[in-house]
Amino acid sequence: MTYVIALPCVDLKDKACVDECPVDCIYEGDRMLYINPDECIDCGACEPICPAEAIFYEDDLPPEWKAYEAVNAEFFDDLGTPGGAARIGPLPRDHDLVAALPQPAGTA
Repeated sequence: MTYVIALPCVDLKDKACVDECPVDCIYEGDRMLYINPDECIDCGACEPICPAEAIFYEDDLPPEWKAYEAVNAEFFDDLGTPGGAARIGPLPRDHDLVAALPQPAGTA
């Protein structure tokens, strides 16, 4: 089991969770943050600090955001487990589901 970042993070990316994570397993995409399920140690430190309430334990994901379990995992399909987000920095991409979401008003 792991923690998952869901829809409320899209276009917010507060990053308080990044600072709180003891294993640096929260990676930054273009529009949202993603938890690497192979690096997450299930400590839960990220969940209460998220101002958007976008982080859930896998079993507690609301049904309407269940797809984000796969979104987080699949984001790492070609990346693997690099051993920490700080090592690679922000990634100039998102999962296809996130990239396809409408852009907020006033953005290109």
